[in-house]
Amino acid sequence: MTDLTDRTIAALRAHHDDLAALVATLGDDGLTGPSGAEEWTLAQVLSHLGSGAEIMLAAVTAKPVDNQQVWARWDASSPREQAEGFLEHDARLVETLEAYDAEERATRTVDLGFLPEPVPLSTALGMRLNEVALHSWDAAVAIDPHAGVRADSAQLLAEHLSGGVGFLLGFVGKPDRLAEPATVVLGDSGYGVVVDDGVRLTRDPGAHTATFTGPLEAGVRLLTGRLKPQHTPDGVAVTGNVSLDDLRLAFPGF
Repeated sequence: MTDLTDRTIAALRAHHDDLAALVATLGDDGLTGPSGAEEWTLAQVLSHLGSGAEIMLAAVTAKPVDNQQVWARWDASSPREQAEGFLEHDARLVETLEAYDAEERATRTVDLGFLPEPVPLSTALGMRLNEVALHSWDAAVAIDPHAGVRADSAQLLAEHLSGGVGFLLGFVGKPDRLAEPATVVLGDSGYGVVVDDGVRLTRDPGAHTATFTGPLEAGVRLLTGRLKPQHTPDGVAVTGNVSLDDLRLAFPGF
């Protein structure tokens, strides 16, 4: 588990650096332009990630914070302040995580406030990576319509979503939108998504009813509502008892 935690912290650093480089290229028009998140500007994506970093750091370090006040402050900030605030708060979170030694990474638990009990640090960081990797794509695709999720992060997200963070798929998946149950293998990744009474990602899908052809990063985007036709790489397809459009309905995203 420590290895997964280590790799997740490294991925959070990589995404921070990627977004810092992107922000450095943006003028005010870029910040206020549309993002891959349909209802948010690029600055609002950064605001969401920045406020999330502030709240996550408070949770990781067990310091009280009023989430509503945090969100209100960020919402009242200008687009440039939101971008700069993201850089400040996300750097602070990543630097704190990087400073933890092996024992702290293995034993620290985090009270996220909305789950029944504190979770291992690896679980909390899997949830953070889910936010950061996908909203980083929301930002990147505003500049490059052919952008994808980082391949290393897609692999990590699959590990998290098939493990301690799998409950997130229960929040975002809509299994009742499929006409029949389906087990979809995600290319040659070794992962499969099972949609029946619920939704789960597994390394042992067993007999499958459909096949997703394409890179794992596209499969991860499919499960999180980010594989709309205009952002689907050439060659991506689904064959079997469900179609790609069926799965888009079952995974509307967040």
